[in-house]
Amino acid sequence: MKYDILVIGAGIVGLATALKIKEKRPDLKVTILEKENGIARHQTGNNSGVIHAGVYYKPGSLKALNCRSGYEKLIGFCNKEGINYELCGKLIVATEKKEIPALNNLFERSKQNGLEKVIQISGERIQEYEPFATGIKALWVPYTGIVNYREVSDKYLEIFVNRFQGELHLNQKVENIIDLNGTTTVITNHNVFETKLVINTAGLFSDKIAKLTYPKLNIRIIPFRGEYTTLRKERSYLVKNLIYPVPDPNFPFLGVHFTRLIEGGIEAGPNAVWAFKREGYKKTNFSFEEFFGAIAWKGFRKVMQKYWRMGLGEYYRSFSKKALVKALQRLVPEIKGTDLTTGGAGVRAQACDKYGGLIDDFLFLESDSVINVLNAPSPAATASLAIGDTIAQKAIDRF
Repeated sequence: MKYDILVIGAGIVGLATALKIKEKRPDLKVTILEKENGIARHQTGNNSGVIHAGVYYKPGSLKALNCRSGYEKLIGFCNKEGINYELCGKLIVATEKKEIPALNNLFERSKQNGLEKVIQISGERIQEYEPFATGIKALWVPYTGIVNYREVSDKYLEIFVNRFQGELHLNQKVENIIDLNGTTTVITNHNVFETKLVINTAGLFSDKIAKLTYPKLNIRIIPFRGEYTTLRKERSYLVKNLIYPVPDPNFPFLGVHFTRLIEGGIEAGPNAVWAFKREGYKKTNFSFEEFFGAIAWKGFRKVMQKYWRMGLGEYYRSFSKKALVKALQRLVPEIKGTDLTTGGAGVRAQACDKYGGLIDDFLFLESDSVINVLNAPSPAATASLAIGDTIAQKAIDRF
């Protein structure tokens, strides 16, 4: 089977990329390979469905630029295609004085990123927005919304296949990539594909795919599991929409928070613990190869040295419901342990360099025949159409 462009991975970024390529160049023959028997099975299908506005991201970064552009594109897409979403707004709450400088910094970033409607509110006004939340100061972000990204992904695929005659091949685990004389051969567990260009959007396995053509790759994907609890229906009145803490600037995760889901219900969490398997959604999931592969990577050992205290705190909340409830009570004091039931989990693909740096921005590694997307963390779902546009242009420039 011969193609102009072959995309590896049918998560939301891979689907958006393939769709954008066909929109720009419908004459190109494009296919997507996915190792699962369906699309959006991992990061895309296991997140809480937040439409991010771009408050957190460094102005001028790829995250900030793609989030703002992708936000507008996503809203427009949902309106056009009849996908249910809601711009319900988010409250970011400071509960201690030491968090005020970080909250003020977020306010300045939001303005620099074009979010003019973000406002600061006093502690006395917090309950005008969230009647059961408490704090000493907060930001109100009216742009933030909720959507089901599985539904968005399904629509991307439908348009790609039905309107543009793109192709999707499921149950195709890529085992090797051979680049020879301008043609790239992609070998899976079932078939052999020939293509002029490979685009790697394999998420949790993007580094494994990249190493097939970059054997000395200096980036590794480290999986972090986020475990959610669900607020019991009879207590869901405690949270109207989304309530977030001020994130620790020294830790690359947002902290436990409350999120209303578009399909109904309230999620609380997640924590952020190192998963001992790349697709390890349960505490008991373990892969010797992946565990010791991570330990062997000197960059990750440096990460462990740097963040071990925070990491232990995350594991403690993972195994102690009392500790999780205490963290949630900082935002909503009336929360009790009996209000929470076990929810789902997601695994985030976090890129780590050999110096112990956790890559914060989107990261691409390119050659004439391969475009590797090595880091596409949150807000990748929100920004999917913008990221897809960027990758599509990189691809089309080669033809």
